[in-house]
Amino acid sequence: MYRCRLAELQRVATAITGSREAGRDVVQDAFARAVHRRAQFRREGSLEGWIWRIVVTCARDGVRRLAATETLFLEEREDAWHAADTSAGEREEVRSLIARLPERQRLALFLRYYADLDYGTIAEALAISGGTVGATLSQAREALLQLLTEVRK
Repeated sequence: MYRCRLAELQRVATAITGSREAGRDVVQDAFARAVHRRAQFRREGSLEGWIWRIVVTCARDGVRRLAATETLFLEEREDAWHAADTSAGEREEVRSLIARLPERQRLALFLRYYADLDYGTIAEALAISGGTVGATLSQAREALLQLLTEVRK
């Protein structure tokens, strides 16, 4: 999984932390944690979902640590975006709108659209039901649409 999904894991971790370097560190820490705690994997869900949950948890912990020391720099956040067909202003606008969403909606968006995970794996990663994933993504899209409409008026 590490070799096959490394790019997606780092992309999501980078989006959550806002820093490419922090995203790489998060993935490394998450896999070290997974190897160390491999006996805790109970096979109740997929291994991929379990790994994603660890990555998301490590990334969220990383954000809390960074926020506590106030070391997030805007220029590092640019690395989290890979949209070559949009202007810097548009990326910043979308970034600020996504930042206004509740955490679960942001995480679900990152896992679905940055990592292209299916609803079942997202549910495992966020420890929620598959139906809740669908509802959360729907709410996030509706909220973004409403926010974009407000901004464009």
